Amino acid sequence: MPLPSEPVRPLEPPPSRRVAGVERDIFVLGLVSFFADVAGEMLYPIVPVFLTATLGAPVFAVGLVEGVAESTAALVRTASGWLSDRVGRRKPLVALGYGLSAVAKPLLALAFGWPLVLLARFLDRTGKGLRGAPRDALIAEWAPPAERGRAFGFHRSMDTAGAVVGPLTALLVLWLLAERLRLAFLVAFAPAAAAVLLVALVRERRPAATAGAPPLSLRLDGYDRGFKALLLVTVVFAMGNSSDAFLILRAQDLGLSATMVVLAYTLYNAVYAALSLPAGMASDTVGRRNVMLAGLAIFAAVYLGFALAGSGTLVWPLFAVYGAYIALTDGVARALVADLVPADRRATALGLYSTVLGVTVLAASVIAGALWDLLGPAAPFLYGAATAAAAALLLVLLLPARPQPAAVLQS
Repeated sequence: MPLPSEPVRPLEPPPSRRVAGVERDIFVLGLVSFFADVAGEMLYPIVPVFLTATLGAPVFAVGLVEGVAESTAALVRTASGWLSDRVGRRKPLVALGYGLSAVAKPLLALAFGWPLVLLARFLDRTGKGLRGAPRDALIAEWAPPAERGRAFGFHRSMDTAGAVVGPLTALLVLWLLAERLRLAFLVAFAPAAAAVLLVALVRERRPAATAGAPPLSLRLDGYDRGFKALLLVTVVFAMGNSSDAFLILRAQDLGLSATMVVLAYTLYNAVYAALSLPAGMASDTVGRRNVMLAGLAIFAAVYLGFALAGSGTLVWPLFAVYGAYIALTDGVARALVADLVPADRRATALGLYSTVLGVTVLAASVIAGALWDLLGPAAPFLYGAATAAAAALLLVLLLPARPQPAAVLQS
């Protein structure tokens, strides 16, 4: 469908308005993600219990619900990013995404069978997929290029702070409500709604709409070789980066109780939140590749530790150091994607990166489960350590420490 003939011009950079060391709109997006993650992580440990204990659903339904939910989020990301680039708008898709996730919370409270839970989780993850790439593109557009690492690091720290507060809030809410799960779902709507309302405070930075944009495709034609190299490194690494559920299973295998496992996982998120901003700032000064390389090395060491651990005592330091790995790679990789692609394809590229990561991690989890069943609990972690080492080697060979930004490469 043709776009309006009047061109959409990018906004001129407004006067700098900084809050907590980042542009004001990046700060607001951080708050949005914080409240959204509080709501989401409140429910993450409750939904499986609700399915099995309250609704009497079989265990396979838990796997089906979460599998469909995560696959949906991964597949929607690229389409949402492409659409955002196509129309030259970010904010409407961001608002729609957070809105769908908010609506899904009270829908869970109305569920009297697991198919409605499946619908609610589908809506929630569709919302996550819709908002991710346009939101990350907005962050990249509001951040000066020399501070993109700081911007993404700040955003990841706020997002992960919600992942720390959410489960702890859930424990408090369940205690106050005498473990009435349906009421807990209604309570979770409050921070989700706050996230939607805060989106209204975010200003649009509009790149020119790409009326001649290519059809939606997973092909990499037109992207710089640096972005293709990053995707290759991501695939190699992600093939061994299975779901964190295997870390939880390994912790239980080593003797931790369910409560201690939740606390160890909370420790991981706390370290992740604390180190995300410093890691992003470091990537602005020493180069994103170097920071990611350190993260991959830490991942390999942690997975080797989980493979060789002989007691539950080691789980605590391993989970803490694991938080450092994700802080050094998650936001930094997004900033690197933004560096390597032109502005008018930025949301598409960020969505494509997230889709590749999500789909490959799904395959990695299948492989990890088979290795665990056939060879024992240590096998998936030895495999993951090997793929991380291979990815680190590829990163050194294929990407310079400071890749030239897309604008320079295309000039």
